[in-house]
Amino acid sequence: MSDLTTSLDSVPEGHEASIVSLLGGHGLSGRLAALGFTPGVTVRVLRNPPRGPIIVNVLDTCIALGRGQARHVLVRQRGR
Repeated sequence: MSDLTTSLDSVPEGHEASIVSLLGGHGLSGRLAALGFTPGVTVRVLRNPPRGPIIVNVLDTCIALGRGQARHVLVRQRGR
């Protein structure tokens, strides 16, 4: 798996990624940070269907994110 930075919505199911940064305004960034999406944290993508929300595991918690929100989370993908 490459070490490139990409948005969370492009990470395939079953893969892990490390959060690099959050994009967007204070409201969205604050909400994501409150859910555990902070730089350095590892997320595992549980479900990433072609449409609809993305289901991820962050800090031992399953969270559903809309695709628009997931596009604001920049990650560095890691291998399986």
